[in-house]
Amino acid sequence: MKYIIASDIHGSAAWCRQLLSAFESEGADKLVLLGDILYHGPRNDFPDEYSPKTVFAMLNAIKEKIVCVRGNCDSEVDQMVLEFPIMADYALLSCNEHTLFLTHGHLFNKENPPLLQKGDVLFNGHFHIPCNQELANGAFYANCGSVSLPKPDTPHSYILLDENTLYWKDLETGGIFDCLSL
Repeated sequence: MKYIIASDIHGSAAWCRQLLSAFESEGADKLVLLGDILYHGPRNDFPDEYSPKTVFAMLNAIKEKIVCVRGNCDSEVDQMVLEFPIMADYALLSCNEHTLFLTHGHLFNKENPPLLQKGDVLFNGHFHIPCNQELANGAFYANCGSVSLPKPDTPHSYILLDENTLYWKDLETGGIFDCLSL
C-alpha cells in the first residue's frame, strides 16, 4: 500500500487541489488526513483561496480513499458536510510489522506520546513544522507539516509512505526533503 499522509488543509481550496493532484500523481491508495480540514482556526489568517465548501466537495469525491482523524479545529458541524468519518482522536494502521499511530497532535505528540513499541510510528500535524525524529523507546515521530499554512522556513508538505520508507515531500515542487526507512 502507498499512503499520502497530510494535515492542516484549513479550508484552502488551492492547497487541497495541489494535495489531490499529488495524491493522483503519486499513485497512492489512501489519503490519510490528520485533521484541521475545513476551518482556518482563530489564530490563523485565511489561507490561499479559503473555501471550505469547495474543499469538502473535493474530498467527498474521493471519500472511499480517505482515512481521517479529528484536529483541534474540526467539529461536529464539519462532520455534517464531510462524507467520511473525521471525529476519532486517533486511528491505527498496520504497515508490515509496524503500527502507525495517526493523530492530529493536540492530544498526542512527541512530548506526550501514546504507548508505542520500537519501530512504531507516531504521525501528526498540528504544529505545522515537518519533523523526523526517533523517540527514546525506539519508536519514531513523524510530523508531516502543513498543507496550507506552514510555519516560516518550512514548505507546504506531506509524507508519502511507500513500502517501508517515509518521504517528506514539498507540495509545490514534489521534491523530497527528508526520508526515513522503517
